Amino acid sequence: MPARNLEAQVRHQPRVAIVDLHGEINAFAEDVLNAAYADAESRRAEEILLNFSDVDYINSTGIALIVSLLARARKSKRRLLACGLSQHYVEIFQITRLVDFMSVFPDESSALSENPKSIITPREK
Repeated sequence: MPARNLEAQVRHQPRVAIVDLHGEINAFAEDVLNAAYADAESRRAEEILLNFSDVDYINSTGIALIVSLLARARKSKRRLLACGLSQHYVEIFQITRLVDFMSVFPDESSALSENPKSIITPREK
């Protein structure tokens, strides 16, 4: 199966910008991720929600790119959220401790409702 280059669309809502991601997050995704993040923060959203529902693959470089977005969000005092990760990538986010720094939700509706019971938390130690 050939690689699917990353595509991203940004939807702006009153307090949150939703970044819909499609394809693979790897070294070739950097420009797309950075452009989508810049668009998302352009209207001064309090939160940016990365929607991974249509992401096929994330490699270690992709994880590093997500960490760089997290650093940008923290620097500007903006929350970065994630939703739609497969169980495999939820585990990767737990192993890499990304869940310690960004809230991860099973789907977009639970992320937007901010229901604390729906947040995927770090694994018990």
